[in-house]
Amino acid sequence: MEDQKPTSFTFEIDNFSEKESVIRTTNFLSGGCEWYVKVHPKGDHIDDHLSMYLCVANPESLRIGWKRLAAFSIALLNESGKELYRKHEPFYQLFCAEIPLMGWPKAVPLEKLQEKGFLENNKFIFNVQVKVAQVVDEGSVTGNEMLDVNGFQVLYSQVASVSWIFVEHPDVAVNFKPKNQLLKTTYMNILLGLIETLNKPLHSITETELNNSQSDLIELTEAGFKLDWLKIKLDEVSLERKIADVDGYRVQSLAEHIKNLKIEVNQEQINSSAKILSLEQTLSNLKDELNKKNAKSL
Repeated sequence: MEDQKPTSFTFEIDNFSEKESVIRTTNFLSGGCEWYVKVHPKGDHIDDHLSMYLCVANPESLRIGWKRLAAFSIALLNESGKELYRKHEPFYQLFCAEIPLMGWPKAVPLEKLQEKGFLENNKFIFNVQVKVAQVVDEGSVTGNEMLDVNGFQVLYSQVASVSWIFVEHPDVAVNFKPKNQLLKTTYMNILLGLIETLNKPLHSITETELNNSQSDLIELTEAGFKLDWLKIKLDEVSLERKIADVDGYRVQSLAEHIKNLKIEVNQEQINSSAKILSLEQTLSNLKDELNKKNAKSL
C-alpha cells in the first residue's frame, strides 16, 4: 500500500440539458495512471438518474497483473465553486484490465439537477478526487490470487462478477454483519453461486436447486445482505418453472389423450371392418339362397 496524496480535477460541460449521448472528459493523471470520467446525461440504462463512472484510460494496453486500488468521489459544483452534492465511494476499489471502470449508475437523480444552482447557465460543473492506495504495473496472474473488492476477499477470477454486484447494487452489503474475512468470503461465494443458478436456462434448473436457492437467499438476507432484487429474480424463476411444469403436464396429458383417441379410432376401424365383412357374408348367403329358389321355380 502506498500513501499517495489525492488528486483533484474539475470539469465543465456546456449546454448540458441538450446532451443525449455519453460524455467523456479529457484524461488526467493520478497514481501513475491516466483516468477519465464518463457521464451519461440521461442515465446508463436508467431513466431517472444521471450515471457517472471513473475509468482507466486505454485498458486494452495494460500489462498482465496491472492493478490500482483507488478511492474516489465526484462532487457537483455551482459556478462559484460551491459544492452542492457529492457522491463518495467509501471503500478502495480495484481497477484492472478486467475491471477498467467503477462508479454509480444512479449517481444523481435527474430531478435534482432541476433545483436551483445545479445547472446555472446550462453548465454542468463537477470535481473528481482520486486517491490511489496501491500501484502494481505488472505481475503474474494465475487466477487464484485473493483480491479485496469492497471489503471482501475474493479470487482474481471472481473480481469482475463481485464488482458488477456492487456497481449495480451499491448498498448490497451496507448492513452485512459478519466481520471475519473467511466468513465474508464464504458468504460471497454463496451469493455468486445463487446468482449463477438463477441465470441458468430455465429447463436446466432442477427443483432441488430452486429449493436450495430459496434457503441460500434466506441465509444471505439474515446475514445482512440487501437482496430484494435477487428475491424478485428467484420468484420470477420459480413462477416460470411452475408454469413450465403445468404446461408440460398439459402437453403430456394431451399427448396421452391423443394416443387413446388413436387407439379408439383403430378399434372402431377394426370393428367396422368386421361388421362390413359380416354384412358382405350375409348378403352373399342371401344371394345364394335366392339363386337356389329361382332355380327350383324354373
